Amino acid sequence: MISVLIRTLNEEVNLPHCLAGLTWCDDIVVLDSGSTDKTVEIAQRAGCRVLRQTFENESAQLNWAGSQIQYKHRWVFFSDADEVIPEELKLELLRIAAEDGSGCAAYRLRYKNFFMDRWIKHCGIYPVWVLRFYKPQSVRWERIVNCTPVVEGSIGNLESHFHHFSFRKGLAAWVDKHNQYSTKEAIESLRSLRGRSIPWRDLFQFSNPSARRLALKELSFRMPCRSFLRFVYMYFFRLGFLDGVPGYHYCKLLAIYEYLIAMKVRELRNQDPIGGSVDR
Repeated sequence: MISVLIRTLNEEVNLPHCLAGLTWCDDIVVLDSGSTDKTVEIAQRAGCRVLRQTFENESAQLNWAGSQIQYKHRWVFFSDADEVIPEELKLELLRIAAEDGSGCAAYRLRYKNFFMDRWIKHCGIYPVWVLRFYKPQSVRWERIVNCTPVVEGSIGNLESHFHHFSFRKGLAAWVDKHNQYSTKEAIESLRSLRGRSIPWRDLFQFSNPSARRLALKELSFRMPCRSFLRFVYMYFFRLGFLDGVPGYHYCKLLAIYEYLIAMKVRELRNQDPIGGSVDR
């Protein structure tokens, strides 16, 4: 069998949908960061183990979950509360766990992102491979936001997808979350501009999606007009227009997110023009 780790913070809207797809799991661990709504009550009523840990950043939280939580099973699937495991993914996970990973220490998979009741298949956000199924002792995480896994052992790829509903709590909640993300991304961006070079070789590591995405991120930090270019890239070059009206609005929202990052980098530079610490 499999243990499932779910991170939560005020997820009373999303959590019931997530748990509805996990009735087959006998070890669900909800790692809560201080919810003030009914999240903990919902989790406890569903029979989940609820642990509380103050959120510092994504990497720190996932590393804590990997080293401090005693899971019932050797294999863990990490999920956010706005995600759902469909039947076909469940069956694939159970099969691989029964084979103890088939020689791999972790697995990547793709996800389907839904917006305005439609799967956003284009816009450059599909396929994106993320590492979610792993043996906790074999994985550690790096980077403050959009953290990157470092795996001791082989990594496999799953055929199935999970489903992501990032707008179920409404547009205002999405904007609030990405306002916070943009601050962290701006700090990472400024650190990169001051201290790191572009890993050009990783841009062509098509067999290593995580390394390639990080290299593309480093490149994007240095591009002028990044919000405009992000929209053009997503909507035209990555065929976002094929996703109809939802595709157009989704591309606009991501372009606004890039604009926030760029403006916050400028603000940080004005606050610290000589290149001192940008820790927040």
